[in-house]
Amino acid sequence: MPSASAYRAAESFARRAPAPLARAAALAGAAAVAAASRDRRLLVRRNLERALGRPLGRREAARRVAATFDWYARYYLESFRLPSLDAATIDAGFGHEGVDAIDRAVRSGTGPILVMPHLGTWEWAAWWLALIPKMKVTAVVEPLEPPEVFEWFVSFRQRLGMDIIPLGPDAGGRLAAAIKRGDVVCLLADRDVAGSGVAVEFFGERTRLPAGPALLALRTGAPLIPAAVYWRGRTRHAIAGTPIDTSRSAGIRGDTQRVVQDYAAALEDLIRAAPEQWHLMSPNWPSDYEALGRPVPDHLQNL
Repeated sequence: MPSASAYRAAESFARRAPAPLARAAALAGAAAVAAASRDRRLLVRRNLERALGRPLGRREAARRVAATFDWYARYYLESFRLPSLDAATIDAGFGHEGVDAIDRAVRSGTGPILVMPHLGTWEWAAWWLALIPKMKVTAVVEPLEPPEVFEWFVSFRQRLGMDIIPLGPDAGGRLAAAIKRGDVVCLLADRDVAGSGVAVEFFGERTRLPAGPALLALRTGAPLIPAAVYWRGRTRHAIAGTPIDTSRSAGIRGDTQRVVQDYAAALEDLIRAAPEQWHLMSPNWPSDYEALGRPVPDHLQNL
């Protein structure tokens, strides 16, 4: 992983360089990263085939994998430039569907939970929520090594108007408090980082997805809304879908299993809309580890 100083330098370059130069540099960086990482290329291809529901030929795979790395570079470029953009520019570059459900939840005093995949440019939406409808946004982030890189990411996202909670033992309590004060809580849920999630079918294969969004919604009554933010040409477009059914019926364990499986299906639909914008580049299924020649972790065995 690059150092914190490298991220700071990249942010400074992205904000100060002319847009065409910054874009060209981002594309060159994406090509270099793709060329240097066989494992990431393999995982991206596998994820594209999952989302498309079919195997890819060599030429199509090369084109679509390259596009995924290009979109990922654009994600970083735009994220780095966000703090320098004014509210009018952010608003003009952003379209949305389903935000009324988010607004109703915030106005009711119980913040909604947005359950999201690693897709597109979600930080643009967070900045838009903070600047335009003036909503508070809270997000959970995965701890990173070395610590100074993690601290840089936390500081960066705080500058985008977010309250950042590190994944850890006290995250649940802090998230419940955020929901009670009416924050919009954003949770990425297409990868079980902690290894303690619920076993579900996801793109036709058994794996685990995080149970945190389901447990929070079941315990707090917060609406659980599948959401994603895509690039559409030169603009970004957010979709907030129909809230997941979080009614209580089968005990907390049974209800959690059902809700996680339901948002797994919702995430599949969101990802299929723009599979090249899905920048999940870590092994996520037992078969991914096998394809990479690595041992399958204990938590992904005997699903």
